[in-house]
Order: sequence, then C-alpha cells, then structure tokens
Amino acid sequence: MMHLSPYIFFNGNCREVLSFYQRCLGGELDLQRFGDSPAAAHMPAEAQDRIMHGTLTTHGFIIMAADTGRLGELTPGNQVRMSLHFDNDVEIEDIFARLSEGGTVVDPLAEMFWGGKFGMLTDQFGIHWLFNLQRPAGE
Repeated sequence: MMHLSPYIFFNGNCREVLSFYQRCLGGELDLQRFGDSPAAAHMPAEAQDRIMHGTLTTHGFIIMAADTGRLGELTPGNQVRMSLHFDNDVEIEDIFARLSEGGTVVDPLAEMFWGGKFGMLTDQFGIHWLFNLQRPAGE
C-alpha cells in the first residue's frame, strides 16, 4: 500500500510547526538538529539548533519537515497542501477546529454534493489544509 508523506521546508521555525501539529494531530515527533549531525561543522553557529530533519508519525500518515536557507526564498504554504481524509464527523470537526486556531478558515466544513463533508483552512504558519469526509453511498 502506498502512502503520501509530504515534506515541508521552513525558515527556522520547523520545531514550532511540528510541535503544534503534534498537539493537534497526536503522534510521535522525532527532531534531528543540524548541530547533532555531521553537517554541524559546515553550518554557522546560528543554524546549529535548526532542524535538519523532522518526522511526525501518526496512526495514519507521516509529515516530514526541515529548516533550510539553501533552497532560496520560501513562501510558507504555497509549496505544499496537506489533504486529510476522515471517516467520522467527530474527528473531522475536532481536528478542523484545532488546526484553524490562529489561522484562517477558507471554506468552513460543510456537507457537499458528492455525499461527503469538506472544508479548507490555512493554519497559523501559512500551510493550506484540505479536509474531506467521504460517506459510503446511501448514508
């Protein structure tokens, strides 16, 4: 079975972002600093505490992220859109509410013509999220 694992790059706040996502979504967080890697000798002092590689592993998906300054100008949120799929109303509404804290609701959760529930938001870090709950036919 294939799984999509998005990778998001940040300009120094990777630890803050992944910690927030862990509080909202649960899961296990693993953060590796540049200062704890072989790359430390090649990084300026101010970059030592930045995240070289971070992984948030949950029961259904993995989010990977890193701090960078070598990829040029980053515009948070436009390089990735996170799509979450749910199988019940309680979970989609709870996580939508959590991730929207400090962010902007683009489309509130609503019943859709295709028989599901859908909504969109941009979180406080500029990342765009799509929420979908697809109900079985006839429900």
